Amino acid sequence: MNYAIIAAGEGSRLAAEGVESPKPLVSLGGKTLLERLAGIFESCGAESISIIVSERSEEVIAHARQIAGQASVPVRVVVKTTPDSMHSFAEATAGFKGKFCVTTVDTVFNPAEFAEYIKAFEADTLADGYMAVTAFVDDEKPLFVATDASMNITAFRDKAAADTRFVSGGIYGLDDKALKVLADCLANGTARMRNFQRALITAGLRLKAYPLGKVIDIDHASDIAVAEALIQDNNQSISGKNNG
Repeated sequence: MNYAIIAAGEGSRLAAEGVESPKPLVSLGGKTLLERLAGIFESCGAESISIIVSERSEEVIAHARQIAGQASVPVRVVVKTTPDSMHSFAEATAGFKGKFCVTTVDTVFNPAEFAEYIKAFEADTLADGYMAVTAFVDDEKPLFVATDASMNITAFRDKAAADTRFVSGGIYGLDDKALKVLADCLANGTARMRNFQRALITAGLRLKAYPLGKVIDIDHASDIAVAEALIQDNNQSISGKNNG
């Protein structure tokens, strides 16, 4: 499976709150957000990894290229400033075939849970996509995910409703059918990732919701401590299993 990381944002909210590092270079558990994700993808058997970064940040470009030089799988670094995450998604996934997974660089999750999510997606021959979801609402403007009893996604909503037990985790497992829908969205002027996801439903793609535990988005300085605590809890859980 191919993977992509969207790391082209400005991180303006973090900078305004005194975080000096660009968002992709924020360190958690001794690794940058970008380095951490690339390592997780490699451990899941990635065939390749694409990283899109803004041409405005030489520091992030250099770090992405350093990761590419040290990785055990092919890493493509796309240097381009885009108007939004949906356009970054398109640039990062250009040429992908079959199933793939995309995350934003500021998404922090349990690697063991993520590995199980990937295995489930790879094994499912019927679904066109697996969207990682979480019951932990951490976002200022969460995207609520409506599901039926079998965890098929029926809608993406801006507000909570009776059928929205989860919110989007910013982790997108899709097959290449989604790229045709994405191209149509770009052609007709559709904006925002959530509207692309709605277009997937409208186009008839079969999407499943796959629940993870806590998924943290690093949008504010305070989120860094929350993410650090999550990583520490994950490490302690692994240590406990190994010692058990």
